[in-house]
Amino acid sequence: MPSDVRLLDACFGPERELAEFHAAHSGSGGIASFLGQVRGRGTELLELRHYAPLTLPGMRDLAQLCQSRWQLDGMLILHRTGQIAPGEPIVLVAAAAPHRRQAFAAVDYAMDHLKSESWFWKRERRAGTWQWIEPRPDDYAAVQRWA
Repeated sequence: MPSDVRLLDACFGPERELAEFHAAHSGSGGIASFLGQVRGRGTELLELRHYAPLTLPGMRDLAQLCQSRWQLDGMLILHRTGQIAPGEPIVLVAAAAPHRRQAFAAVDYAMDHLKSESWFWKRERRAGTWQWIEPRPDDYAAVQRWA
């Protein structure tokens, strides 16, 4: 099962990415996706840093784990790094599967793991001041439901 996993340091076009993913998996019964973007409510800028030797291999391992848990026709994981402005996309996860529930579950699982067990450090600038962002208790609870 092919997967497309990329770590990006520039803005991407989610519509184009999803159109290409759909075209590559037009025979699938269902395609589910999630697009995360920078909130505009007071956030001036978001910055994501990462440790290169772990980040992309970890993202690929996550895609492989999704493939081993569900019958998937394809998986797409795109994640930004660097400084990202409000309204710009941060992450896009999509899964193609013979049936919708498998696609929904794979996307949900991948996002829960990216939110709480990822290889990124996040900080945001509000009113000219930078603050580090830690995963919330809800993020850890969400990933525990998959145990």
